[in-house]
Amino acid sequence: MDKIPSFTINHLLLKRGIYVSRKDKVGGEVVTTFDIRMKEPNREPALGQGAIHTIEHLAATYLRNNAKWKDRIVYWGPMGCLTGNYLLMRGDLEAKDIEELMQETFRFVANYEGEVPGAAPKDCGNYLLHDLPMAKWESRKFLEEVLLHMKDENRIYPE
Repeated sequence: MDKIPSFTINHLLLKRGIYVSRKDKVGGEVVTTFDIRMKEPNREPALGQGAIHTIEHLAATYLRNNAKWKDRIVYWGPMGCLTGNYLLMRGDLEAKDIEELMQETFRFVANYEGEVPGAAPKDCGNYLLHDLPMAKWESRKFLEEVLLHMKDENRIYPE
């Protein structure tokens, strides 16, 4: 079998940031898949399962309610390696196009107070696996250390 493109990225050099993972034609539209990389693979501990699950619930809720972008959001969800999330959006987009949106999203998660949306037995397949304090901590760290100081090395996959 052929190696899929996401397995050809040099994860030993990959920084935290926002990357265009792929662009696909679906019908007459382009769907852009973003790699929202919160941890440096194989060099930092991965996100805790409870933290990334809570980030998933809060970020997806925020994005699907964002007045400007909600009609372009296709999917938000965690990577299996627990080092970040995938965001699929309608449109032929680049990392710079969504930097402000990601800043707003992670600021929302970092400052969130209250019950996690959808974290009830009837709404979630693993409602006990949530960690709001760590989700807030990881989101603030990503926001302050990366999203507010984006450089090309945080937008362009390494060779």
